[in-house]
Amino acid sequence: MDDFAKKILNDLNLDEIAPHAKDRSSVDHWSPAVLLERAAYLRNLAKYGDGSASETIKEFPHYSVELSFRDRTRDTEVHDDYTCFFHVLAGTATLVTGGAVANSRSVGASEGRGNSVEEGARQELRQGDVAHVPAGVPHQFLIAGDKAIICLIVKIQGAP
Repeated sequence: MDDFAKKILNDLNLDEIAPHAKDRSSVDHWSPAVLLERAAYLRNLAKYGDGSASETIKEFPHYSVELSFRDRTRDTEVHDDYTCFFHVLAGTATLVTGGAVANSRSVGASEGRGNSVEEGARQELRQGDVAHVPAGVPHQFLIAGDKAIICLIVKIQGAP
């Protein structure tokens, strides 16, 4: 994400979406309306970047909650140290999982990227769907034409 996008995210008030971020005993609630309003900001950021934007809503000791907007297919991802749950709030995409990562490269201590997933399983995701991708499993969202997808993502730390 470029400096311009980071500045916009920093200027946005996360207290609207996670008002009790510092209070570990509070119960968090994020309505679809608030999340989709927040995703509108991410959509604007994505226009000026690579077609995607995300932000961490709240971090916990062993997991985090993120909001993601994508309107273009991006790299395949492999996270060795955390599992992802994707809850589709709006839009549609094809989730490709498993298989082999084409042109794999390391982008961190336990994170890899690649151009595509070869011979992976394909699943169409739509509003309301939830997908679980275990740690170590390659995955990629394929976005067709003028489609987009907005997901709430829960990332849970821990090896498979």
